[in-house]
Amino acid sequence: MGAAFLPVLFFTAVWGAVGIGMPIMTPKGPHQNLIRCILMLTAACCWLFWLCCYMAQMNPLIGPKLKRDVVAIIGREWNNKIVEG
Repeated sequence: MGAAFLPVLFFTAVWGAVGIGMPIMTPKGPHQNLIRCILMLTAACCWLFWLCCYMAQMNPLIGPKLKRDVVAIIGREWNNKIVEG
């Protein structure tokens, strides 16, 4: 199972709009450059955090811990043979 293209494209567009579109609309003032920098860094960090979380779901390091009887029930429902050992 790999990454779906649509969610990556959608969230890249959303955070791209925040990082590129919002700094254009900042009000004039003495702290305009600081506000722009904050918006761009926020968008970049949020996008990177989302991407890391999204990619971590593709190959999780730990999985669910199932008890022996639950595995037997799943095997019986899915018509799989349970091998002892």
